[in-house]
Amino acid sequence: MQKDTTTPILRFGIVADPQYADIAPHEAMNRHYARSLTKLADAITVFNATELDFVMTLGDIIDRDWKSFDNILPVYETSRHKTLFLLGNHDFAVAPEHLGAVSERLGMPGRYYDFAIGSWRFVVLDGSDVSTFSAPADDPRVALAAERLSVLVAEGAINAQTWNGSLSEEQFQWLTQVMEKAQADGEAVLVLGHYPVFPPNSHNMWDSQRITDLLTGFSCFRGYFCGHNHEGNFGEVAGRPFVTFKGMVDTPDENTFAIVTVFPDRIEIEGFGREESRVMGIGG
Repeated sequence: MQKDTTTPILRFGIVADPQYADIAPHEAMNRHYARSLTKLADAITVFNATELDFVMTLGDIIDRDWKSFDNILPVYETSRHKTLFLLGNHDFAVAPEHLGAVSERLGMPGRYYDFAIGSWRFVVLDGSDVSTFSAPADDPRVALAAERLSVLVAEGAINAQTWNGSLSEEQFQWLTQVMEKAQADGEAVLVLGHYPVFPPNSHNMWDSQRITDLLTGFSCFRGYFCGHNHEGNFGEVAGRPFVTFKGMVDTPDENTFAIVTVFPDRIEIEGFGREESRVMGIGG
């Protein structure tokens, strides 16, 4: 019996890096923080006009300040679809006493998690797990982050940047186990994170190579979606796409977001504004 490749399996909305704050624009970086409220509202209007399984924001909901969540989260409440989040580096640009409460503020089940829709499993990573900014100064992960960063600096790595991060060993083992179980259960896996892991770039996670090697070692892996690099990016490893979505905060008035439709043999990205549209094979 021939496989039906015309009927979508699922469809979801993507927003990357709204990075809202009630502050003046950073003209040199072309970032217009306060404008993201209007851009996000416009994106949700488009999302509300179609059937979606969920809307995912790929991190950096805010640029800074705990109170920024009070202004941007009500915009998400206008969505008729389920809204999901993952953590970006700027989401931790809050007072130290709030660092442990960011995921809870966003209604997340944890700093990293997974969920399934039919035979598709979505794996949501916390690339800030071991970083110089996401935990109090006395947390052992902060010292580990400094150690990892110093090694990369000594190697001259392009992603040896304080605004990147990495997975803890605990999270890496969790990811490995989720992939192993998905493979055994016959699921297809799409991984979502804030930081890119491929192609090589200054914005990539510190441990991007081992993550890429792990994921592409599983035949159930179908692709990796992220933000963080506001210019966007794209690459493929063994026929599997790695997509970096452009940052909503950039430019005073041009928006960027996407609707992703998953078919049995491909993923189609419908880009809006500055975001590119793509049709990508997914292997398997």
